[in-house]
Amino acid sequence: MKTYSIQEINNVLKGSLIGTLSQNITSPEQLDLASENQISFIGNKKYEKYWSTSKASAAIVNEDISIEPGTNKAFIKVKNAELAMSQLLALFAPPPPQFDFDVHPTATIDDSVILGKGVKIGAGCYLGPNVIIGDNVTIYPNATLLDFSTIGSGTTIWSGVVIRERCHIGTNCILHPNATIGADGFGFSFCNEKGLVKIPQIGNVVIGNNVEIGANSCIDRGKFSSTIIGDGCKIDNLVQIGHNSKLGRFCIMAGHSGLAGSVTLEDGVVIGGSASIKDHTTIGAGATVGAGSGVTCDVPAGKVVLGYPAIAAKDALRQWALLKRLVNDTRK
Repeated sequence: MKTYSIQEINNVLKGSLIGTLSQNITSPEQLDLASENQISFIGNKKYEKYWSTSKASAAIVNEDISIEPGTNKAFIKVKNAELAMSQLLALFAPPPPQFDFDVHPTATIDDSVILGKGVKIGAGCYLGPNVIIGDNVTIYPNATLLDFSTIGSGTTIWSGVVIRERCHIGTNCILHPNATIGADGFGFSFCNEKGLVKIPQIGNVVIGNNVEIGANSCIDRGKFSSTIIGDGCKIDNLVQIGHNSKLGRFCIMAGHSGLAGSVTLEDGVVIGGSASIKDHTTIGAGATVGAGSGVTCDVPAGKVVLGYPAIAAKDALRQWALLKRLVNDTRK
């Protein structure tokens, strides 16, 4: 088990140490569940009141904190407690699952596959013809990479991931279990004789660098060209991204949200959980779509929209307040 002194932790976080602490820290934990020898964090002044009842020995806190740690307790003051906590969690993180073989003998790897240095491939994986794997890629058991797909260096692919043919993943990405990259887009045309006729989807998916794709999320291949996920995007679990959609850099999509086909998210867009975006819609840079909202038209850059159909958040909140008042009045 890893243990660190409060000074060793502060050396990593490079904050200001307030108070003294004699014992080592054994692990991090949230304020209300922490026990002695654990460290927690206070990321907002409204949580200061919980420190007096917490059993934590130490906490990472923002610089504007107004309380003292107390006897044999310590604070590490930093500019951003949440960011510092991510560093702390990395410090205490247990090692990832281990590989007995760099390339497991039960993995099926076509002779034409190119493997970089330091690649690890787990049991039951399938790598099809002309797949290219960069240096230090880790592929956990039972992942499937089909023909002509490419994986950039430092990327981690967890169990059950399927990467369809001709799709390209950048460097230092993380694909969580059962994510599917490059399934056919949802394209059908009605025919009087045959009913719904499938429209071939001959494009692919291109994912940039430092992208994270959550478990059971699906990114469909383009009908003509590419569905594109820009550098630094973070996609939660159970997210659907339709064919030929294009995400700029550093977009966030929370769980159960979805994009129909040919949606454009410019840089830094945030899509809340269970929100849905109509096809051929553009969400401008830095805009936010609230959870559960339904976007049916373009959203200007920097705007916050909410509701179904989504409108400016302030207007939606006013409408809901008026509706609540109206309902209450009818009950009198």
